[in-house]
Amino acid sequence: MQGASTRPVGSLVRWLSALLCALVPFAGGAARAEPPALKLDNPAPGIYVHYGELADVTRDNAGDVANMGFIVGSRCVAVVDTGGAYVIGRALRAAIRSITSVPVCFVINTHMHPDHVFGNAAFIADHPQFVGHQRLADALRRRGPNYVAALHRELGELADGSEIVLPTRTVTTIDTLDLGGRVIELRAWRTAHTDNDVTVLDKTTGTMFIGDLAFVGHLPVVDGNLRGFIAVTDELSGMRIAHPVPGHGRAGAWPEALAPQGRYLRALAADVRAAIKAKRTLSEAVAAVGATGDDWQLVDAFHKRNVTAAYAELEWED
Repeated sequence: MQGASTRPVGSLVRWLSALLCALVPFAGGAARAEPPALKLDNPAPGIYVHYGELADVTRDNAGDVANMGFIVGSRCVAVVDTGGAYVIGRALRAAIRSITSVPVCFVINTHMHPDHVFGNAAFIADHPQFVGHQRLADALRRRGPNYVAALHRELGELADGSEIVLPTRTVTTIDTLDLGGRVIELRAWRTAHTDNDVTVLDKTTGTMFIGDLAFVGHLPVVDGNLRGFIAVTDELSGMRIAHPVPGHGRAGAWPEALAPQGRYLRALAADVRAAIKAKRTLSEAVAAVGATGDDWQLVDAFHKRNVTAAYAELEWED
């Protein structure tokens, strides 16, 4: 370490302390560690996106497994999803402050899943409106305790500070938010990926934060209604979106990026219907129905769950 021997002792101690803090944001004993620096993409003026890993939540990624971002207006900032832990929300807030000093006035959650909402608590001191689907609060109340318990099992002390923050403003159909010189449109969708999906469209740039109504690379997850998810996928595929931001993965060209999702969901429905028609039990269907087609990540984590959800939905369809 060139020049270290010439440092005063106090200065050296402070330097070593700073180095240790920089090295342990995800270490096992680093509760409330300094948040990691987030890499941001800037696909359009005033639009910033952080792409999470295509992975399950682990201590190594501290819950940074979903896409999130923010939209900057002249008056204030709207945050769209906040990550899977308080430490990730803090990192997002720090990233915002590196770009702009205007206040955060809205924190929007595209749906209830923990990898999208657990960073909300990092923004409480900003006193924003927390915005979501009209059914989001009920979903979080029902599942929140289990989400919190699971996060602490997965992350240990890295989950400290993560909590459920309920919406203070809800979307029933369409809502608009004025950020100052920039209007964003929020749309509440029919039951699809979940029963509380919302998309966020920046009208200035044609950027849409689609949440988990769009999966790219990451196997789609059915936690709402398979038939509804297929219908919403078709509707989104027919929309002109200049800058699509899916809930997981990078979209690239639109609507081509959504085509694998449509194929997977349709194949899932067809194969489960065939299993039901053949009078296979649920366990037999789960064992038999494969994730055919495109090269997906996290198949082992989610496909069998999807078959189970599809079977329960389609078993009694007319």
